[in-house]
Amino acid sequence: MSSDIREWLNLALRWFHVFAGILWVGQTYYFTWLDGQFSKAEKNAADGKPSAVWMVHSGGFYTVEKQKSLGVAPELLRWFRWEALLTWLSGLALLFLVYYFTSGLIDPDVAQISQGRGIAIGIAVLVVGWVIYDFAVRSLLGKSEIAFAVFAFAMIAALSWGLLHVFSARAAYLHVGAIFGTIMTINVWMRILPAQRRMIAAAAKGESFDPKLSAQAKLRSKHNTFMAVPVVFLMISNHYPVATYGSTYSWEILLALVLLGWVAAKVIRSA
Repeated sequence: MSSDIREWLNLALRWFHVFAGILWVGQTYYFTWLDGQFSKAEKNAADGKPSAVWMVHSGGFYTVEKQKSLGVAPELLRWFRWEALLTWLSGLALLFLVYYFTSGLIDPDVAQISQGRGIAIGIAVLVVGWVIYDFAVRSLLGKSEIAFAVFAFAMIAALSWGLLHVFSARAAYLHVGAIFGTIMTINVWMRILPAQRRMIAAAAKGESFDPKLSAQAKLRSKHNTFMAVPVVFLMISNHYPVATYGSTYSWEILLALVLLGWVAAKVIRSA
C-alpha cells in the first residue's frame, strides 16, 4: 500500500471513528442524564409535583416522561445500537492500520518479540479485558460500587503495566483505550440489547417484565459512561508524547488519566 493511500485511508477511518463516537457517547450521556433527572422527578412526584423532565433546545420546549409500559408497536421504537458497533469497528480497523500493519506496535528497547506475537497479545487483551470485567460485574463485586471500582482500577493498573512492558508506550496507551472501547461495545450488544429485547417482548404481550432486566441494562450503561471519558483521554494521548506515554512516569500518568476520567464522568452524570 502506498503512503498516499495509507494516509487517506487513515484520515477517512479517523473521521468516521470520531464522528461515530460523538453520536454514541452523546446519546449515552443524554440518556444517563435523563435517568438521573427522572430519579429526582420521582421524589418530587411524591410531593405532588410533575415527574416529567422539561427541556429547551433549538426553537422549542420539550418534555420527556419515562414509561413503565409500551404504548406503541415494537417496530416503532427507536433503538440506539449502531453507533456503538460502528465506533468499535472503525477503531479496530485503525488499530490494524496504525499498529498491526506497521512497526508502531513493537519497541525493541521494551521487548524483543515478533510482530505476530505482538498482534496476538493485543487481540488477547481485548478478549481477556472483557472476560474479567463481565465476571466481576456478575460476581459479588458488582453489587458494591466501591468494591467494583477498586477492583477495576487494580486490573487496569496490572494490564497497563504489562502492556507497557511488551509494546511501545504509545501502542500500550491505545490498547488500554481499546480494551475500554471493546467492553463498552460488548456491553451494548451482549448485555444491554438482549435485556431490552426481553423487556419489549414482555411489554408487547401486556406482561410485566422482570425489573432485574432494567437494572442490568442501566448498570452496564452507567459503566459505559465512566469508561467513555478515559477512552477519549487515551485516544488523544498519542498527540502529546512528552506529557503522556513518552514520560518517565507513563504508567502513573495513564492511571491518573483514568481516575481523572472517572471524576469527570461523575461530574457530568450529576450535572
